[in-house]
Amino acid sequence: MSSPTGTAAVDVTDTDVICLGESMVTFLPSRPGRLADVPSFDRAIGGAESNVACALAAAGHRTRWVGRVGTDGFGDHLIHAIAGYGVDTSAVGRDPERPTGIYFRTATDRATDAHEVVYYRRGSAASAMSPDTVPAAAVTGARVLHLSGITPALSDDCLALMRRLTARGPGRPLVSFDVNHRPGLWRDPAGARVLLDLARGADLVFVGEDEAADAWGLEGPAAIRAALPEPAAVVVKQGALGATEFARPGFAAPATPARHTEAPEDREEPGPGADGPAVHEPAPAVDITAPVGAGDAFAAGYLSALLRSLPARDRLRHGHLMAAAALTVPGDVAVPPATAHADRLAALPDADWGKLRLGPGWTTSGAEEGHAP
Repeated sequence: MSSPTGTAAVDVTDTDVICLGESMVTFLPSRPGRLADVPSFDRAIGGAESNVACALAAAGHRTRWVGRVGTDGFGDHLIHAIAGYGVDTSAVGRDPERPTGIYFRTATDRATDAHEVVYYRRGSAASAMSPDTVPAAAVTGARVLHLSGITPALSDDCLALMRRLTARGPGRPLVSFDVNHRPGLWRDPAGARVLLDLARGADLVFVGEDEAADAWGLEGPAAIRAALPEPAAVVVKQGALGATEFARPGFAAPATPARHTEAPEDREEPGPGADGPAVHEPAPAVDITAPVGAGDAFAAGYLSALLRSLPARDRLRHGHLMAAAALTVPGDVAVPPATAHADRLAALPDADWGKLRLGPGWTTSGAEEGHAP
């Protein structure tokens, strides 16, 4: 378990994926309406990186979440709830001086003006993550280190930590980076440029086509890849249209966990190189319950397939399936489909995949929720 204050004790057990970032207690409304009118809320957990860790653990992978929470009851709840998914929380720091972040949101679609989110995260324990408060041992010993662009926006210390983690060097894990551009979090108007620089230090980048246009003025998957030549793979998420992967030949997750004291594994050197053919996979139709957590779930599904050495088509399809699981539940984290069920759907012929329609309950039904006509 975590130490009561300061730096956490670290379990050095080999891990598939380490996810580092802020997690908060989320309050979900008991019914639709304005926050001013909602009479009660249900408590849940939310955080891009911990969402990925939970989804991967639920899918059978060994994951660790590295974060920082207060010594308050909300911090206790986060650690207990995330560990309940099978995630290793031994490297979570506890801060006796700063609170755990929380937020409230309405049940309304995020795409509408009626949607409200109120964050209480300024000065939170997570904002105190830094190269000094996150020991190197906490973020090593994994095949993949997953990060997001939310963390560097929290504080200058968090940005310094992210610069350290995305610096290329011997023995680091494959670094996965989800851009997750949140303009409202950045105090620095150059935040979008910072995210571009951090993404260039990663081995695998997830970015939405819409956020690349908003943040960097880039239009279309090819332009996004051209602006990010350094990563071995770039996955452009295109909403209901699907996703496109650009990857250099031989792109794969390391077979064994990396150690910061070891020489780098014999895998492709970072830096610009020629891609193989771009791979695009359309997303299945989904009857949406709540449009939250889908991007995190997509990353988890894709990483799960990458860890299993599946090809590009299957990586993208597993990303879509995990995203569909999140879209068909009210909260941020969904129970993923059983591996055999997901594999069966991912192996469908293109024509059948194109007819797939998924609705609430599909992950536990053992079969897809019907097909579009």
